Amino acid sequence: MARLKKILVVGGGTAGWLAACYLAKAVRAIDPLSVQVHLLESPDIGLLGVGEATFPSIRGTLAAIGLDERRFLVGATATYKQGIHYRHWVRPPGTPGAAHFFHPFNAPSQRPGGPELLPYWLLGAAAPGMAFADAVSMQGTVVDGFRAPKRVKDGDYQGPMNHAFHFDAACFARVLAEHGQETLGVVRHVATVERAELDEHGAIARVVTKEKGEFIADLYVDCTGLRGLLIGNTMQSPFRSRADVLFADRAVAMQVPYDTPDAPIPSYTISTAQEAGWIWDIGLQKRRGVGYVYSSRHADDDRAETVFREYLGKAGKDARAMHIKFETGYRPEHWRKNCVAVGLAGGFVEPLESTGIALIELATYLLTHLLPGDTHDMEGAARHFNDMMVARYDRIIDFIKMHYCLSQRRDSAFWIENSDAASIPPTLQDKLAKWKHRPPHRLDFITDLEMFMPCSWQYILYGMEFHTDLEPMRSAYPHMEIAREEFAMIQQAAIRALADLPDHRTLVEQLCGEHVGRVSGSGIRAVGH
Repeated sequence: MARLKKILVVGGGTAGWLAACYLAKAVRAIDPLSVQVHLLESPDIGLLGVGEATFPSIRGTLAAIGLDERRFLVGATATYKQGIHYRHWVRPPGTPGAAHFFHPFNAPSQRPGGPELLPYWLLGAAAPGMAFADAVSMQGTVVDGFRAPKRVKDGDYQGPMNHAFHFDAACFARVLAEHGQETLGVVRHVATVERAELDEHGAIARVVTKEKGEFIADLYVDCTGLRGLLIGNTMQSPFRSRADVLFADRAVAMQVPYDTPDAPIPSYTISTAQEAGWIWDIGLQKRRGVGYVYSSRHADDDRAETVFREYLGKAGKDARAMHIKFETGYRPEHWRKNCVAVGLAGGFVEPLESTGIALIELATYLLTHLLPGDTHDMEGAARHFNDMMVARYDRIIDFIKMHYCLSQRRDSAFWIENSDAASIPPTLQDKLAKWKHRPPHRLDFITDLEMFMPCSWQYILYGMEFHTDLEPMRSAYPHMEIAREEFAMIQQAAIRALADLPDHRTLVEQLCGEHVGRVSGSGIRAVGH
């Protein structure tokens, strides 16, 4: 038996430090007799801090590694996120019909023993014209009132509303780095990787750096970003492009100030459709992180920046634009021999539904639970890991594509081509065909392979005004009056939630103030200050 003794994470940033912290916590790296976790990062590679949105799973991840929520809010300049607000996705601006819809993180409300409300919404039991998400969830009302998802008294990463976070990715990485080294036993090295060398079996034997010579480990975790320095350059794991399904391959991003220092902070990501893609707009504590994700086949960089600056108005007049290139796809072999890719080194899907960090969490979770104590067992663990990652990527890509292909927009080639059946995966076409005559059901999904639960598919499907004809089955749903009462009760509960939950900015500032006061009293420097 060749016992696993050392893991080397190559690359810092969000992927590297999140992976290192989670692995170190899981194996108790703080114990010198346990598996040791080292992280090697370059002194020269800067991190983008344009604003990052996350998925609700991030709360469980941060709780698992023991990071105090107030410390996290301060250090990462974080705010809360309760969903995504979609603007002009269904139809172009100025066209008759709804201009926006909301994808909340809360699951649809359902009284114990009561009927599932979706069929009754489809059959008209809710108030006329009320969107599905607004009919079954109070969260839209909560965010429209600029309320936070929790109260001061709620415990770390707890609260009555399901939520995630927005934060500055560069600041987040620094918080993780400090926490990992101080608390979890992660050993950090700063050096520039020159190359990786293979042994006679085709596995990585060592990583050679410019400043500190060679690093040797039993398992190498590639967190070098889109470069894929180990998994791509050294291990030659091929990349499977999905650009035929998701066309966006560029982004231009900026940091812009609020109009006033006390401006309300939306607790949702704003996604506004444009002629060749969409713009994200994320509210952090002191500024906004904004970016235009677009297809270079449908708009050149100059046109994209023009559209972007028009959206920003005076806020973007003097802001510096950062241009980013990417390709949607993944490596079918994230894990090859003794090298496993986490984050962008393994694949990328445009950030429409905030899957980037969620995929880092997933890969790290799988790696942790499949981690072989005997290095001779890596091949079996790698097969299992790869199968699950590929399944997740394919399902995520279907989900993202659904946003595009259901749009009624035909005002540009980008939207016309997104509706072409040739660009829609057969797996998604099959789902949509089923849902013409019945709504999505949990039996349509394999829970352990899904990033998005059935309710998220429902929120997007009906937010995009997909039509499910349930009329032939009306007699199967005899509880119309009970459903009407349930819909009314949800609206009443939403009003109570507005009174119970604090203002978003006020809560963030209070929690941050508590942390700063606590560390000031103890003489410890507050991260981020």
